[in-house]
Amino acid sequence: MSFENLQKAARMDELPLIVDFWASWCGPCRMMAPEFSKAAGLLKGQARCAKLDTQAYPQAGQVHGIRGIPLLIAFQGGREIQRQAGAMSARDIEAWVRRVAAA
Repeated sequence: MSFENLQKAARMDELPLIVDFWASWCGPCRMMAPEFSKAAGLLKGQARCAKLDTQAYPQAGQVHGIRGIPLLIAFQGGREIQRQAGAMSARDIEAWVRRVAAA
């Protein structure tokens, strides 16, 4: 996902948008990548999941105040509603998204 697409999707999506901010040089990010993909499958129809490479789009780090990765940020209605730092399993990501969406 590009930074421009992220900004548009965060404003326009009706479902919660869950973005995994990552970089290819980040070991924990690479470890979490397949877990995030599994979680996206588990959440299909309930949340939109996307990945954004912070190395390719450094402005994302500046705009969203990203201090460390991997970082999940949930957006809804054009605004950030919650964030979660650190690598997580698919089930933990799914549970976090369900809590965020219910709040």
